[in-house]
Amino acid sequence: MPDTLELRKAPMTSPATPSKATATLDGKSLAEVERLAQRRIRQRHALVITLRILVLVVALGGWELAGRNKWIDPFFFSMPSLIFLQIVDWFQNGTSQGPLLLQVWVTLEETILGFLIGAVAGVVCGIVLGRNKLLSDVFSLYIKIANSIPRVVLGSVFVIALGLGMASKVALAVVMVFFVVFANAFQGVREADRYMIANAQILGASRRQVTTSVVIPSALSWILASLHVSFGFALVGAVVGEFLGSKQGIGLLISTAQGAFNASGVFAAMIVLAVVALAMDYLLTALEKRLLKWRPAAF
Repeated sequence: MPDTLELRKAPMTSPATPSKATATLDGKSLAEVERLAQRRIRQRHALVITLRILVLVVALGGWELAGRNKWIDPFFFSMPSLIFLQIVDWFQNGTSQGPLLLQVWVTLEETILGFLIGAVAGVVCGIVLGRNKLLSDVFSLYIKIANSIPRVVLGSVFVIALGLGMASKVALAVVMVFFVVFANAFQGVREADRYMIANAQILGASRRQVTTSVVIPSALSWILASLHVSFGFALVGAVVGEFLGSKQGIGLLISTAQGAFNASGVFAAMIVLAVVALAMDYLLTALEKRLLKWRPAAF
């Protein structure tokens, strides 16, 4: 009995009451650990930016040094300083086809139109064929045949059929984009979770509701991933179409510089295209993050 009484008199602690004001991990508070982790992330981010700048400086500096010391022929390979002067000259005095920003806008307009038309057509066809086995079996052979044709070669056909205007460049950009988006949309639909589809059907969802509420959200990550690549293909299609025959655009600017053996002009046009592509890729990344908020952040 005394032992029992002593046990009853022992103080009892509630499991809901924390033993300390803040939890600790290896002798450090969670707030301190979090601050250290954030500081390491910032330091790594700063290191990455520093290394990127260093690589760029070394590459451009080496290129400039090789050109000035005649290790490479500046007539064929140009130099960063000459390319910069060429871009400044285009901004100040314009190009042989008109203002530089007008050439950029023409190419960008062709690219965006081709990208939008090709992406929408690729998504629709990919979802329809992915959800319909009969249509997939019928058209799969023709899609493989069409995809096996080098699409850049079609640029000459489009120029002959549609002329030197915007239509031929947009058509080539559409063809370049369509098959990339179609393949990803089709595969994304086929990879949709069968258990989720079965559960939706058990709950009474129609085929259209299953497609819109289960299949398309499941395939969305596949589709958005293809947009980054397909925009680059759309830009290639527009530039190649302009290179084959056009009245304005960056492709014509490159063709003119090539005809004049102006290496600085070719490299300058390439840099302008790279800036446009990076800007659009940034916008697509922002759109992807907005539409896929549910996806965990990558580490």
